[in-house]
Amino acid sequence: MQEMNSMYPNNKIELYKLLIEQLKALLEEEPHIIPNLSNASALLNGALEDINWVGFYLMNGNELLLGPFQGKPACIHIPIGRGVCGSAVAQNKTQLVQDVHAFPGHIACDSASRSEIVVPLRSGNQIVGVLDIDSPELARFDEEDRQGLEAFARVLQEGCNW
Repeated sequence: MQEMNSMYPNNKIELYKLLIEQLKALLEEEPHIIPNLSNASALLNGALEDINWVGFYLMNGNELLLGPFQGKPACIHIPIGRGVCGSAVAQNKTQLVQDVHAFPGHIACDSASRSEIVVPLRSGNQIVGVLDIDSPELARFDEEDRQGLEAFARVLQEGCNW
């Protein structure tokens, strides 16, 4: 069986452009959050190389609660301001961490993870969750990933009924 990610372009700009088009097709006429986030995490998991976890945490009161994901079991509750995900919410901006072990307050759900990117999801001006991707490789994510994943997140924000 052919690995799914071998069907995707190596150029990150082209990769994210294609992923966004595929996400738009998956979201068509489906506003529900859970199936959309489930499909989005599966899409990213199949397309991105050198990752070991991809998924979503959703705002639940004053914390993030585990949502749809692909990978090993994960932390269920993350306080705002704690770890990379909680910091993304507290700072209201994408966190691109080259070495999670050097990140103050990192929450190690999987000790194999070495780098991480977390993109806030918004409904209007309110953060409703985050997209979280971990990698076992140091410095796996770069500026092209940040831009591509922020664009991917905007499609989700617009396509879901938050």
